[in-house]
Amino acid sequence: MADKRSFRTVLKNVLFSKKLIIGIALCCGLMLGGLIGILWVGTQGLPSLESLQDYQPSLITRVYSDEGDVIGQFFVERRIYIPIDGIPESLINAIIAVEDSRFFEHPGLDVVGIFRAAWTNLKSGGKVQGASTITQQLARTLFLSRERTYKRKIRELILAFKMELVLSKEKILEMYLNQIYFGHGAYGVGSASQTYFSKDLSEITLSEAAILAGLPKAPNTYSPYRNPELAKNRQEHVLGRMVQTNFISKAEAEDAIAAELTFHRKSLKPIASYFLEHIRQTLVAHYGETMVYKGGLQVHTTLNVAMQKAADEAVHRGLHELDKRQGWRGPLDHRALTDLAENPVKSPDEPNPHGILQAIVTNTTKESAEILVENIYKGHIALADMAWAHRRLKHGKEVTEAVLRKNLTAKEILKPGDVIEVSTKYGDLEAGEFVLDQTPLVQGSLLALDPRTGAVLAMVGGYDFQRSEFNRAITARRQPGSAYKPIIYAAALNKGYTPASLVLDAPVVYEQKDDGEIWKPENYEKRFFGMISLREALRHSRNAATVRLLEQIGVQDVIDLSTALGITSPLSQDLSLALGSSSVTLQEITSAYGVFANQGLWLPPYTITMVKNLEGEVLEQHIFEPQLAVSKETAYLVTNMMMDVIQSGTGRRAKSIGRPLAGKTGTTNSYRDAWFVGYAPNLATGVWVGFDGVRTLGRLESGAHAALPIWTDYMGKALKPLPVTTFSIPEGIRFAQVDTETGKLPSTHSTHITTEVFAEGTEPSKPIAPKPTPLDFFEMDQIGPSSATASPLFE
Repeated sequence: MADKRSFRTVLKNVLFSKKLIIGIALCCGLMLGGLIGILWVGTQGLPSLESLQDYQPSLITRVYSDEGDVIGQFFVERRIYIPIDGIPESLINAIIAVEDSRFFEHPGLDVVGIFRAAWTNLKSGGKVQGASTITQQLARTLFLSRERTYKRKIRELILAFKMELVLSKEKILEMYLNQIYFGHGAYGVGSASQTYFSKDLSEITLSEAAILAGLPKAPNTYSPYRNPELAKNRQEHVLGRMVQTNFISKAEAEDAIAAELTFHRKSLKPIASYFLEHIRQTLVAHYGETMVYKGGLQVHTTLNVAMQKAADEAVHRGLHELDKRQGWRGPLDHRALTDLAENPVKSPDEPNPHGILQAIVTNTTKESAEILVENIYKGHIALADMAWAHRRLKHGKEVTEAVLRKNLTAKEILKPGDVIEVSTKYGDLEAGEFVLDQTPLVQGSLLALDPRTGAVLAMVGGYDFQRSEFNRAITARRQPGSAYKPIIYAAALNKGYTPASLVLDAPVVYEQKDDGEIWKPENYEKRFFGMISLREALRHSRNAATVRLLEQIGVQDVIDLSTALGITSPLSQDLSLALGSSSVTLQEITSAYGVFANQGLWLPPYTITMVKNLEGEVLEQHIFEPQLAVSKETAYLVTNMMMDVIQSGTGRRAKSIGRPLAGKTGTTNSYRDAWFVGYAPNLATGVWVGFDGVRTLGRLESGAHAALPIWTDYMGKALKPLPVTTFSIPEGIRFAQVDTETGKLPSTHSTHITTEVFAEGTEPSKPIAPKPTPLDFFEMDQIGPSSATASPLFE
């Protein structure tokens, strides 16, 4: 009996064991099937990894000045790609220690790390440690979203494993270090080093490397700019992990912790906004947006940083001075002082680039006004620093009451509660001394180029790029007025005229063929000067004489010459061309003047010298193609005549620079446009001032008054580091004495004799006695009706 029970027991145990084995097998099969199913689902739609060998992250396109300084960047993600052999070992070790200490041991999935992290989190009762490897993080960054789902995690693990099969550990590390985000717009270690320490990556220390290595986990949280204490704690943790992983000794860690750190974010504010926008548009047109914003191009330009800064300062100073001459527009607003706590006066979110701040007047006396600036700084404005506001404009018209008196008190100019614009008197907000200011409405532009090459060295397209991106230096077409006259005189010289040739400056009336209207050119001074030389006519910008000269030489010859000088804007086919009635760009006319400085050779203005790709291959390089526009002799004669404009004519303010200079003013009807264009042998510069809406700048705001001060300010600074050079005199130039009344050799009766310059073969050979007739002064080509209208006023 006992044996039967024993057998049954054994049989039951065997049957139970079989069931257990079968159950375990079934469970394992289900688990394996589930795992296979999960893996199958996880692999659906995974991206191909074939392109990883040719991985190309989104990189910065960097724009360089003529001296190799970075002046601007174009990017989607601010990244500077650094190969693995260019990354300091200290930073590599710091990243590995804190992010993935078993990086060189696992196949993309760190099973040991997963169990360790799970055990740590279980003991702490929450998630305090992660287990994502560097490869997993790279896979997530490159191919996946940041959603927290099991499906995404499975896909991440599969991608990481596959990545380890096709890439080396070094390549994965290089990609990771150049891809991850470090905060404050910095992607990759190269950009991070510049963002936090303003250093090239090769220069960072162990202490700095530990700061950078601590950022990827939570860039905003551990930012040394936002949370310096947390950043320091994170640095110490990184160094501690480096000690634990035997990358550094404890003593090295302690020295790194004790090292003083200086955080300095490199300024990315563009130096020349209008210039950079022009470069951006040019690049996009040639290479497309993807290449410009992600391709890591190296763009070398012609811009000179020192000259650009001088240009910005000169334009801003000149426009502010002109704006003050136009009159104060009054307070921006008026508020009750009791409302300041709830409604403080602060400047707009976009800071004014020229130091203008908003303030509110809190009290006034006869001699000064007390103000609160930016709702923080207390200060005052002395009467002398607001006296310019005695001329106040209202709705664009002068107030002709007591406001126009120049002995106003501060109480009459400002009232408590007035919201006004101010600027610091000595550049220090806390000093408390301010001046009454206002943001100019008037616009201006400046373009400077090297006439020997065509390289654009400085470009200002307006008062403020933030306010208006329209580039008035290269895009706006405006009437140049008398600034166009040198081209008329160059055409005359080409036809055998000389600086001593005489032309009649006297009243003349023309009847328009199309509509029968009368055109009567007038001089700026409202008077006429009879027979004068071409030199005298250009020096003092005589309108009537220039119109007669154009009539003699022919309009078409001037248009042809203008084309040779690089002017492509449409030009009038009539005599009004003599007075600069056809609109041109500042770049066109400045480049044309450069021909006279460059002995007759025209080189197209250019801004890009070379473009390279990421590998350093040259994609484009500027090639110089000079074209002979006028003879050396004509170029010198025009230059010599325009030197007189500066020595004793409308441009004499520029004499203060103390260098050989030539140039010409320009003013259009009702003072709507003011110009000065001029040059030294090694620098040509044009300045335009006006309103976008084409309205008057104000009474007597001529080219000499509104544009020349800006030109003189700029050229005085820009020329200072350049060698002093004189205009070369070609071999075909001759000097001879002439009688200024005849333009010929002096006779025994001559009373006005001077030395004049001539192209060889045009110098006078015999004297002629002066015999002007009275009728010469009153000649009219066609007599119009008594109601003949005056011409526009061009100077």
